[in-house]
Amino acid sequence: MSYYPILIELKEKIAIIVGGGSVAERKAKTLLEYGAIIHIVSRQLTNKLNKLVEDKQIKYLGEKFREEDLNDAFVVIAATDDKELNHEISEISRKRGLLTNAVDQPSDCNFIVPSITKRGDLIIAISTSGKSPALAGKIRKELEKQFDIKYESFLVLMGRVRNEVMSRGLSQTENSQIFHKIVDSPILNAIANKDWARIESILRDILPWDLDIRNVLEGF
Repeated sequence: MSYYPILIELKEKIAIIVGGGSVAERKAKTLLEYGAIIHIVSRQLTNKLNKLVEDKQIKYLGEKFREEDLNDAFVVIAATDDKELNHEISEISRKRGLLTNAVDQPSDCNFIVPSITKRGDLIIAISTSGKSPALAGKIRKELEKQFDIKYESFLVLMGRVRNEVMSRGLSQTENSQIFHKIVDSPILNAIANKDWARIESILRDILPWDLDIRNVLEGF
């Protein structure tokens, strides 16, 4: 099966997780990080999931899955240790047109979750289309070494630069040239070395002469 890679905003969207084991726990943790509202169904929950329920970070719907649990859902994760139940949940969910993932059962999914390397707003997703999660994990670890913490700082800086440049009414070509010059410059090494003088010098050489660098570097 061929999957179209896409990033989806989950803030304040309802995510249903059916299952209460370690896999469900990992899914819940990640979904919470991205702002989803989590409802969970399971006879048993891990200690961490129980704590999340007690702290009202996730909502417990009960021991047994019911179709009405899917009302108002945006995404559904079937993460039980019962493949037949996961399949049943998947069929019901997909008939409703919901985003559905049945753990370790690609044929019962209309989306799969890639392995992710994240550095602030930099998100690198690696997928083997369900054929080898182990390989995806190996590649992720290699990328984590290459794309270290300096990329997080660089993106913060680039976000500020972009806002300042885009507000000046330059042409698309001019904007593109500026951004590519910065990306191709030695600025990443300067960030890694916390060489603020060098960072400022690079930006002054590239950015429009009348752009106030202080707005870009303030508090950086």
